[in-house]
Amino acid sequence: MEKRLFIRGNEALCRGAIKAGCRYYFGYPITPQNDIPEFFSKNLPKVEGCFIQAESEISSINMLLGAAAAGARAMTSSASPGISLMQEGISYMAGSELPGVIVNIMRSGPGLGGISASQGDYFQATRGGGHGDYRTIVLAPHSVQEMHDLAILAFDLADKYRNPVIILADAVLGQMQESMVERPLLPMSLPTKDWILTGASGRKPRLIKSLYLKEGEMERHNWKLFAKYQQMKKEEVRWETQLIEDAELIIVAFGTAARVSKSAIRIARTAGMKVGLLRPITLFPFPEEALAKIAQAGKKFLTVEMNTGQMVEDVRLAVGRPGEVFFYGHPPGSPPVPEEIWEEIKKVY
Repeated sequence: MEKRLFIRGNEALCRGAIKAGCRYYFGYPITPQNDIPEFFSKNLPKVEGCFIQAESEISSINMLLGAAAAGARAMTSSASPGISLMQEGISYMAGSELPGVIVNIMRSGPGLGGISASQGDYFQATRGGGHGDYRTIVLAPHSVQEMHDLAILAFDLADKYRNPVIILADAVLGQMQESMVERPLLPMSLPTKDWILTGASGRKPRLIKSLYLKEGEMERHNWKLFAKYQQMKKEEVRWETQLIEDAELIIVAFGTAARVSKSAIRIARTAGMKVGLLRPITLFPFPEEALAKIAQAGKKFLTVEMNTGQMVEDVRLAVGRPGEVFFYGHPPGSPPVPEEIWEEIKKVY
């Protein structure tokens, strides 16, 4: 039976993670994601799970690596500066082909910045962030419901591809309260974890590593990882569209910026302007084919972000010559309001 709750986004995410089987959480406090470790510290012991407040974000990510190697469903979370400290560990997990969920409730930057909402970590999340040639699946919720649902999906995708998955939200989504439904769990069909480290008694030893020193080993490993990322592009692209069939201008936005853009689109439609929305749910893999198809119809695009311009580069790459791409940026401090985006729509429509 479905249960309806009125809760914060950070709590919804935690509930989804526990429903997905997360039993280990390692983290270090930083605003605006502190609701997450607070919730796990209270509720993981109730399901025979383990909460550890690590001494740093660097410790957190390496604890996640160890738990993943042992086959556990585990996660960590932080906000922008803390995620920066985790980048080496995320690279090690990708190189070692270890699943794990990393949550970034983005705050202002660069540097220490502030606690207001931002989308300034798009490049970091979608381009790997750490050293080496790797990618992470990046999920971008835009509601409390999706904070819950995408948390469940993140654990399944991490296990399916033996790869870290990042949930990229922001301070607004983490702190806002709205209604959500706890739906029955529909588990994905996943491969057996026949690679985990359980002790070699009665079987051949297993080895999890990211160090390859023999001739040709590193090249072969990188091409193996590349093939996995190509599979993600074929099977895991997710997006939402709204009113695009007759639209002459398509707004492209994710997260909080998409919520505000939906309100701006309602204003535009009331004024007789045919404006629609494409909202990427996976930032990697990015819905480039969907955008390219829309561009073939000669539509124009307006990318809206809470930064000075990051996802717009992927939009331009996807659209290519057939379409025109405009940009409206709102750097962190306070989220944009619908009227601001409406003014921008009038300029480029």
